[in-house]
Amino acid sequence: MPTVLSDATWREYGYLALSAPLAAAAFAYVVAVPSVTAGVIVTVVGLFVPGALIIGARGWGRLYRRLAANLLDEPVAEPPAFARPRGFWPTLAAMWTDGTGWRTLLFMLVSFPLSLFTFIVPTTLLATGLGAVTYPLWFRFLPEQQATDGTWHRGSQWGTDFFIDTPPRIALQALAGLLLLLAWPWVVRAFASVWRLLTRTLLGPTAGSLRVAALRAQRAAVVEDADSRLRRVERDLHDGTQASLVAVAMQLGEAQDVLASGGDPALAAELLDTAHTSTKEALAELREIARGIHPPALDAGLAVALETLGARAPLPVTVHVEPGADAGLAPAVRSIAYFTVAELITNIAKHARATGAYVLVTRPTTDTLHLRVRDDGRGGAVVVPGAPGGSGTGLAGLVERIATVDGTFALSSPVGGPTVVDVTLPTSTRP
Repeated sequence: MPTVLSDATWREYGYLALSAPLAAAAFAYVVAVPSVTAGVIVTVVGLFVPGALIIGARGWGRLYRRLAANLLDEPVAEPPAFARPRGFWPTLAAMWTDGTGWRTLLFMLVSFPLSLFTFIVPTTLLATGLGAVTYPLWFRFLPEQQATDGTWHRGSQWGTDFFIDTPPRIALQALAGLLLLLAWPWVVRAFASVWRLLTRTLLGPTAGSLRVAALRAQRAAVVEDADSRLRRVERDLHDGTQASLVAVAMQLGEAQDVLASGGDPALAAELLDTAHTSTKEALAELREIARGIHPPALDAGLAVALETLGARAPLPVTVHVEPGADAGLAPAVRSIAYFTVAELITNIAKHARATGAYVLVTRPTTDTLHLRVRDDGRGGAVVVPGAPGGSGTGLAGLVERIATVDGTFALSSPVGGPTVVDVTLPTSTRP
């Protein structure tokens, strides 16, 4: 409950006091936007000046958000940063249509009359209340005044001949002042609530801007993930398969030299046999690399791919796919579901010390695919954003990959186990 002595009340009043002079400067900034635009609109390059003023309003919004957080206990999230597109005209259009800048300018425009009202009213109430409460102490120092009937009085005057100079009137005025002081914190709280609402509404991020920022982050994560995968494939081909094929070529060359020089046929046969073995190993490596890019089993459906994955896992894995759960899935969703389960099983085998895992795939709705992976390991798994291992790997990488299709990732892993991961994916990537 707010009181005159409450720290929160005085911090709120401090915000109201600071908002008045600050709003005057902010209003001057708002007026400068159309004024500058009128002066430079005849030139194309000059349009960047009012555009810069619109973007610059973000700085005012940052200042007001800090004041609200420190004095009103109202932390407001930072809107997404301004994303400057490439090109002259796109940049100019983005500056002029920056929603965050325009909403901040609207806040600054509204704050000018509002700040005057919300500062003058509580300040007047506070001064009047303090003056009335302390009136018995200082009214004797007021100059004497003559009433219309010729009598002289020393005290404040209400109306023509009503003077506060008798004990009952003095007590009544002190009581009125006390009531004003008791009401003052509530008035301050009410005005502060108006500023809180205005700050949240105009200076906070909108749902659309948060969505755009999330999509940009997801796109960056996808690009980084794809680049990481491409580099890994390139490295595997260069360090593994290419080296094997070079060895095969050298062995075939040696066998050819032996046969051409009339050498020992047995030595040539041994070289050819070694080359044949190396060729099969290279083919196996190529198949393994291709499987990492797109598992062939996925062509037969998600159910078959997951059952194949479970059969090849280094620990017992039970896979149950609800009939029809994998029907009509978008290729991207099917691939994400497969690699999600594959990554989780790999993590279980490496870290969980589990004796087995269970994979359940269901279709709660026609537009939703649900994956549940459970193990009986030691638990304690956590999602660590930015964990080492590269983009797209580990639990943090799974969260990024699932978010690219607006999926959800939920982890329950108490110490001692069990660990349960629930993943929800849309069945289609179309909006």
